[in-house]
Amino acid sequence: MKLKLIGRFISILLIITTLFLCVPLVFSIYYKDGASLGFLITITLNASFGSAGLLLTKNPPKSLSRKEGFILVVLSWVVISVFGSIPYVIIGNLSFTDAFFETMSGFTTTGASILKNIEAMPKSLLFWRSLTHWLGGMGIVVLAVAILPMLGIGGIKLIKAEAPGPSIEKISPRITETAKYLWFAYILLSAFETVLLLVGGMDLFDALTHTFGTMATGGFSPKNSSVAYFHSAYIDWVITIFMFIAGANFSIHFKVLTGKFSSLKDEEFLAYSAIVIIAVLLVSLDNLAIYKDFLNSLRFSAFQVVSIVTTTGYATADYEKWHSLSKVILFTFMFVGGCAGSTGGSIKVIRIYTLLKQAVNELKYNIHPKGVFTLTINKQTIRKNIVYSIAGFFFLYIATFFVVALVVSAFGVDLLTSLSASAATLGNIGPGFGGVGPTDNYAWLPSPAKWVLSFAMLSGRLEIYTVFVLFTPAFWKK
Repeated sequence: MKLKLIGRFISILLIITTLFLCVPLVFSIYYKDGASLGFLITITLNASFGSAGLLLTKNPPKSLSRKEGFILVVLSWVVISVFGSIPYVIIGNLSFTDAFFETMSGFTTTGASILKNIEAMPKSLLFWRSLTHWLGGMGIVVLAVAILPMLGIGGIKLIKAEAPGPSIEKISPRITETAKYLWFAYILLSAFETVLLLVGGMDLFDALTHTFGTMATGGFSPKNSSVAYFHSAYIDWVITIFMFIAGANFSIHFKVLTGKFSSLKDEEFLAYSAIVIIAVLLVSLDNLAIYKDFLNSLRFSAFQVVSIVTTTGYATADYEKWHSLSKVILFTFMFVGGCAGSTGGSIKVIRIYTLLKQAVNELKYNIHPKGVFTLTINKQTIRKNIVYSIAGFFFLYIATFFVVALVVSAFGVDLLTSLSASAATLGNIGPGFGGVGPTDNYAWLPSPAKWVLSFAMLSGRLEIYTVFVLFTPAFWKK
């Protein structure tokens, strides 16, 4: 086990986190919100531990094994969440359980909150809260790989262990370059959305925080009523469009930005688009009686459908008051998610699409037992081992969903809330139904339930396998 390299990498992540913590410190000084000392203490602690780690891990090995990649990625997310919790404890006076839950929710882009009165918190703390989304969206390890060529061949193992989706498409032969290109597209789209929100009347603080939540498909808003606070059709549509963009593969975004529009013919992207369009039309028609006007119904329905399917979790309406069909569609979409390589969570369209095509092939086998039916996606043959891996992931995901719901219910939480809290945290969505609906939060849940749901957030963000493999005896054998 290359403990020195693991320790050095985590130390570097702490230094990177320290640099980003300077941004909310600047906001605190500007707004004079009294949080400056808290951020200075946090920065000092992060920098001290990070620097000490660097001094103790000089001359580390240059590459990682697959096993070490899994350990490093899981440890990175846990350690960063622990140190990222400090501002909530010092400034927000939260318990460590609540602070860790909020931070893990931020970095995993879940958006499940325990804050009862969000607007009462210092603006700088709310900025840090949203910034954790943006950092976690593309991935803190992907960021490190982009700026740390010292990782060498170990970089691809780390990105595969962390990045959302069943596979990472290498835009460049060098994985470091691929990470840079993905972050370039991420930053450019974030800047574009920020400008559009400023045009819509938001100030810079609100524009940045809502952009962070949108592009990372996170959902943290500095407003108690989320995006509904602004009562603006323009803002609703801008955020809806960018949530949809964030739910698509960022490799496609980079290719489009470089003029390769043929990438829009990607089968997963087409399936993702079709799912969203059909669901938006169904929910809009179902809500017509509530909103009276089709365009009004389309606006609120499109926002909520895209918010849930991309696992963003923003809200402009109390969808628990909608008709049963709409609520069933939204609950089902909690298990769909965005595309592979997006910032979205949940199962992912590509997995569902692959299993659907395999199911069709199985039907053909039953009709023509001697037939040969090849599963292809984007004109590429999908090997059986990939289908088996996806089927295994699907089973583990659903099994984890039920186990988490069962454990949460053991703490006295009602059935609907237990099921939706499990789906919302495992899928990195945020709001659910019942006691954790769009007008409620997770503050009232017992502390043990919050730790279970924090584990669900981490497992969902790291695609189940990365976390669960650590609990298998075979993993620890030489």
